[in-house]
Amino acid sequence: MIACLLGLPAKPAHAQMGGGGGGGGGHGGGGGGAAQPSDDDATQKKKDDEWNVTSGIQLPGKQNSGPCPYVKVLYDAGRYVEFKNDNVAAASVGYTGEIEGLTSACEYTGVAPIHVMVELLFGLGHGPQAVGQSKTFRYWIAVTDRNQAILAKQYFDVKADFPPGQDRVMVTDHIDGLVIPRADSNVSGSNFEVLIGFDVTPEMADFNRLGKRFRVNAGAPTTTTAQASPTGTPAQQ
Repeated sequence: MIACLLGLPAKPAHAQMGGGGGGGGGHGGGGGGAAQPSDDDATQKKKDDEWNVTSGIQLPGKQNSGPCPYVKVLYDAGRYVEFKNDNVAAASVGYTGEIEGLTSACEYTGVAPIHVMVELLFGLGHGPQAVGQSKTFRYWIAVTDRNQAILAKQYFDVKADFPPGQDRVMVTDHIDGLVIPRADSNVSGSNFEVLIGFDVTPEMADFNRLGKRFRVNAGAPTTTTAQASPTGTPAQQ
């Protein structure tokens, strides 16, 4: 069994306006300036897409030995919605959170471990039943193999501070230290998946699974500063 390490010193999270990179597995922007791309350009773009190359995250300029692990948000844990007294109604909503953007990249050559970088965009909300003006949201990152066995998992905290009169903030978090060891050079990133989600209750997971949504009326997102920090220790199987 290949051991996976989540040695994850998170960089300070910072809030930003607007949207983030969407999709899992390291999808990045790639607008071309030429109206008629050459065959070489098309070939390189196909390779970049296949190997999850992204311009949104900076890595040393080395060509990977293979494709990156697929990085995605688990649907059942992609949102966090509190309800006062378990009353599923818009007027009962407390704090809310949603992973609205995901960008990832990886690097590995030879027999070196796979180094994965992830950037997450959180939309965090203050509903009518929220108590106080700040909330620490917990989320997790897990590494699985192709058979969906969890190899490692670790929890992180990201804090949202809501200024008076504001009920929504956007927070971007960067995770740089995700390292997946490989047994040998024949083990590529395609053997692994990286899953991300909020630490939700079973009731929250059911709410997400059924596709229900309550959107609290919110003002313009506020630029603020938050700090994400890892908590607990990796759980390995």
